[in-house]
Amino acid sequence: MTGQEKNKTVLERFLHALVFEVLAIGLSAPLAALLSGHSMTDMGVVTVVIAVMALIWNMVYNALFDRFLAATGKSKTLVLRIWHSIGFELGLLFMAIPFVMWRLNIGLWEALVLDIGLILFYLPYAYIYNLAYDTLRSRYWGRQPQEC
Repeated sequence: MTGQEKNKTVLERFLHALVFEVLAIGLSAPLAALLSGHSMTDMGVVTVVIAVMALIWNMVYNALFDRFLAATGKSKTLVLRIWHSIGFELGLLFMAIPFVMWRLNIGLWEALVLDIGLILFYLPYAYIYNLAYDTLRSRYWGRQPQEC
């Protein structure tokens, strides 16, 4: 039998976010270059910079979300996970659009369309990644030993 769930350390939050972003860049940069017509170099730079933004935002956003869960006693249901992903992506969107416009020398509309395309990739990716992470964490390293 397992004990209570352990609190996440800053290191665990950082590693969670880092692995998330490394996998995402490897998948999204080539796809974005192919679909947008921009070079792989440009899309690589865009996805790496957005990943750094997302890495920092991820740690802040998830720490706040975990506090919300603890304060309300809610569990991570399907609906709550969907809202969690949407909230994260909207926050990142507002940070990324100005950079994308500058780096790719494009207007607001094109940057918004490009970013929406990335969001359409990231929403299911974030859901699947976090569900897998939470499942693995619960089974292998996220529980405190039960006291006898």
